[in-house]
Amino acid sequence: MVKLVIDMMGGDNGSKATVEAVNRFLNEINDCEIIAVGDENELASLKSRVTIIPSQTVVPMECSVLQAMRMKDSSVYKAVNAVISEKADGVVSAGSTGAFLSLTTLILKKIDGVDRPALITPFPTKIEGKYVVLLDVGASNENTPLELMQFGKMGQAYCKAIYNNDNPNVYLISNGAEEGKGSPVTKEAYELMKDMKGFKGNLEGRYVLDGKADVVVFDGFSGNVFLKGCEGLAKMMSSMIKDAFTSSFGSKIGYLFAKKGFKGFKNKMDYKKVGGAFLVGVNTIPVKAHGNATGESFFYSMMIAYNLAKKNIVNEIKENLK
Repeated sequence: MVKLVIDMMGGDNGSKATVEAVNRFLNEINDCEIIAVGDENELASLKSRVTIIPSQTVVPMECSVLQAMRMKDSSVYKAVNAVISEKADGVVSAGSTGAFLSLTTLILKKIDGVDRPALITPFPTKIEGKYVVLLDVGASNENTPLELMQFGKMGQAYCKAIYNNDNPNVYLISNGAEEGKGSPVTKEAYELMKDMKGFKGNLEGRYVLDGKADVVVFDGFSGNVFLKGCEGLAKMMSSMIKDAFTSSFGSKIGYLFAKKGFKGFKNKMDYKKVGGAFLVGVNTIPVKAHGNATGESFFYSMMIAYNLAKKNIVNEIKENLK
């Protein structure tokens, strides 16, 4: 039986989204126990289905690490601590990224040998059903060459566990594919990684989503910029396509013929179905959902935590790092 703790209060959409997600999750999954942390009045509809830990305090998005540690009554603080007290497998939150990442790292501790945890997320590619695993996508703003090498190994463990890929390849993001390209940090990381099993070298940003890469390693700053840039581009393209097909009567007729194809394109590039990002390198499964998560996207974040727990991902990572 999997056990997950859910911070019900932290996101932009509050408990409205998380209650919807938890109800859907419980309707579809029957081997998972949920501990929900939040306002008991807002979670009244869940009382017969979950264990509730009361909290009405939300950590502000701009909150510092020190402030987050002091707010011991907040939903995210109580949720992270409940992982220990309830012996849970993981925790999911849409609240302040800084607070969530700091609290999980400080309270739940890093895996032995991991210099710095990383946010890892799969992202759709142009190949139907193929996802590329990206990390770090925002847990830190700068990283050392050794940390980048560790990201590659943790990314491989993720691919093995989630996609049953026994030999995942790993690329290092760079401004050119040739050896010797990149920043001083990525050049040194290349030297550390070049003898690593599955390492294929540098990769330019334009090829990340073409489907050939299984794992792409970024420093946290670059990864976050790339991720949000792709999400913004996907949203803009969807809006532009909609405008193009509604601009005239003729274009509306054309859309009727192309509707099936564009629906498939939309589903393939819907990053919301990926859910949140997993903080890999910690002794549990923390999943950070989007701050503006809807009930649907928060549900997929819960599914990530559930599937990672079923795959025993923490042990997989420990083995891959030995």
